[in-house]
Amino acid sequence: MNLEKVVFGFFIVLAATLNFGFFIGDIDQPNHHHIYELFAAIAVNLVATVLKFGDRTQIGAVHLSTSLVADLQLVAAACVWGVAAHVTGEGMSPDVTISVVSLSGGALFANIVSVILLIAETVMLRR
Repeated sequence: MNLEKVVFGFFIVLAATLNFGFFIGDIDQPNHHHIYELFAAIAVNLVATVLKFGDRTQIGAVHLSTSLVADLQLVAAACVWGVAAHVTGEGMSPDVTISVVSLSGGALFANIVSVILLIAETVMLRR
């Protein structure tokens, strides 16, 4: 068993599951979407992105691009949350929550594509 592949797969799947955990719930209910879960999703997605930098194959490039999309979407969601909570003073209204959750939904889709690529790459692997 290749430990590097285990760690790589672990972080890809963990990024998707953390993002899913934040995304799930009523889209306009701030109490269904915890800020620490969003922070964890961002942190794990960034680690997964760093792990994808070493692969020089075509599928590695697609892995990296999906990870960068997820990072961008999650950081944008955190920025919307931060601006609403600390700059405008509006707080987490249903409108703001919908924006944050929608952005995390885009990141979730990118993470799902990354997991599908990981599965496809694993299935195509020959011993």
